[in-house]
Amino acid sequence: MKSITINGSQRESVGKKATKALRNAGQVPCVLYGGDKPVHFTADELAFSKLVYTANAHTVVITLDNGETYNAIMQDIQFHPVTDKILHIDFYQLYEDKPIMMEIPVHFIGNSIGVKAGGVLRKNARKLRIKALPKNLPDFIEIDITPLKVGNKLYVTALENEAYNILHTDNTVVCQIKRARAAVVVDVEDEDGVEGEEGTTEGGETPEGTAETQE
Repeated sequence: MKSITINGSQRESVGKKATKALRNAGQVPCVLYGGDKPVHFTADELAFSKLVYTANAHTVVITLDNGETYNAIMQDIQFHPVTDKILHIDFYQLYEDKPIMMEIPVHFIGNSIGVKAGGVLRKNARKLRIKALPKNLPDFIEIDITPLKVGNKLYVTALENEAYNILHTDNTVVCQIKRARAAVVVDVEDEDGVEGEEGTTEGGETPEGTAETQE
């Protein structure tokens, strides 16, 4: 997983007045957990733009003005309810030999057979929570939706990986191809090379004998 470096300054005072003054100066109060004791520091708000305002997941290298460096992930963030300015960020320290839980974005690739037949792709999960060693954290989880036909659902069980554990129940649906109200009937080739028709009856109802399948 790619890392973003945050250059910060260790905080000596953590009172409300000091925190307000820091925010007025464009600084974001932060706390790093996971070590022997919490580490309080601040960094310029602009330093977090590539970490916060992105759909991608990143680890963080926190470099403080006292020479100390920490590997971490962002654990929690607070925004101002009106201005959306960053008010506070919590980080959690990473260790090479300790698994960490993190939400990873899902990337959908391919052109689904079901979509070609007039179905609609519904993305039920845009992020998945996983547990892995820091070295095994992926930038994203890639899913090829090409084989999915109208009515098919893709469950997290199809995404099992030796590098990490997905922390969702087996019946969690990641995506599915829903039947559109006016699906187009087209000829598609199935996995055995036999051509067949995919479509719907008038009004969007499922033809008799058709059942949802798990891919």
